[in-house]
Amino acid sequence: MRKIILMMSVSLDGFFESVDRDISWHLVDDELLRHLNGQFRTMGAFMFGRVTHELMAAYWPTADQDPDISSELVEFAGIWREMPKFVFSRTLTQASWNTTVIHDVVPEHIAELKSQPGGDIALSGANLASTFMRHGLVDEFRILVHPVVLGQGRPLFEAPDVRMDLRLEETRRFGNGVVLLHYSSDGA
Repeated sequence: MRKIILMMSVSLDGFFESVDRDISWHLVDDELLRHLNGQFRTMGAFMFGRVTHELMAAYWPTADQDPDISSELVEFAGIWREMPKFVFSRTLTQASWNTTVIHDVVPEHIAELKSQPGGDIALSGANLASTFMRHGLVDEFRILVHPVVLGQGRPLFEAPDVRMDLRLEETRRFGNGVVLLHYSSDGA
């Protein structure tokens, strides 16, 4: 059965974006991109909230046409375009780029998606992640902790009514100071 894997970047103090939605503090270099592309190549789908999907859809479909971007970014653009995507939104009725719109997180529907053949499913977006956590739908957490303190912003873990006991599977330090924390949930 496929797993739902939350893959997000956070500051050392736990924020995934600053108060003005800024993520320019993410320390993404070629080493980290090669790692992420390796992870994404094995995935069977992406799941996003509407805001994350719209940000991705505004850039990645044509990003590889820029002659100045790295080969790692060119590779991710191809992965993103080809990968099936699910966007959760109550306002969108359709989306392009191999995307299916789902209006609500229904645990039984997510179980059906997980039971389909293919690679694991990468989950991104804090609102969506909170909803998935409340329903106990996240099987793994692959959190990239960046060596920056924001002081304030939007926390990744904003579901205070959720307690999860996790098992550490892996840590990895990248040359730019980013640290991967890979956990699995008890039920995974």
